[in-house]
Amino acid sequence: MKYYELECTVTPCNDDNCDILSALLADLGFETFVPTDNGVKAYVQQTFFDESAVDSIIDTFPIPGVSVSYELNEPEDKDWNETWEEQGFEPIVVENKVVVCDTKHTDVLEEFSDKKDVRVITIHPKQAFGTGSHQTTRMLLSTLYDIDLSGKCVVDAGCGTGILGFLCLMNNAAKVLSYDIDEWSVNNTVHNYSLNFDADSTPITSAMEVRLGDSSCLAGEKDFDLLIANINRNILLNDMDRFSSVLKKRGSSILLSGFYVDDIPYLVEATAKHGFTLQMKRTDNEWAMLMFTR
Repeated sequence: MKYYELECTVTPCNDDNCDILSALLADLGFETFVPTDNGVKAYVQQTFFDESAVDSIIDTFPIPGVSVSYELNEPEDKDWNETWEEQGFEPIVVENKVVVCDTKHTDVLEEFSDKKDVRVITIHPKQAFGTGSHQTTRMLLSTLYDIDLSGKCVVDAGCGTGILGFLCLMNNAAKVLSYDIDEWSVNNTVHNYSLNFDADSTPITSAMEVRLGDSSCLAGEKDFDLLIANINRNILLNDMDRFSSVLKKRGSSILLSGFYVDDIPYLVEATAKHGFTLQMKRTDNEWAMLMFTR
């Protein structure tokens, strides 16, 4: 596949500003992000590149006082997914509750082998969003760790690598229904499941079901106890009717992240229309996570 490289200069350049830019570009189909001294390099398939949409993001960047400029390049042809797999990532420790490591850094398993209260999740380093490095994923992992899901049924909307659903199973959830609009995320989730669970004794068809599609693939489902979604605000608002319809009328919860602090009022209003009330709010710089119950 042919790619474009967007070499972005962010002023002032810091992790938060670059993370926000990367999240916004990811919504436009950009797949891979490489930090630089002055900002970030972002890669997108040429067929998905929309210059006007990129310009709009830059012109309306949500953090006051931040400026972004870019150069558009056409890099050499290469298998970017293979490059990412070769590099892998350093193990990510979330508040000494959850450890996420890739298949190239499993030495971390020895460090936590005698700590039974720590959940260790191993993933194959594909490009799927959800290694645990982003603030939104970390907040969700930390929150899920403390929830007793014994016998509960969970929906993982936009599953990415599948780690949120895996943590639910480790917390004794009866079933997790995961879905993603990207086929490589679905395949990655299925593969990562086999790295964390005994597929022979716990077939993925019974403990975890993974579907390809958007929220419409939930049609006909009902009586779930919890729905998790780490997706941008616009998709969350658009899918809220569907999310509500698959959850129990009483005693169910929604755990949301993937949006900014400024987006909180919109999510509170949208969930209130379906009888949900805000039970928890967490923030990490500009990013937010909310938990609702009804």
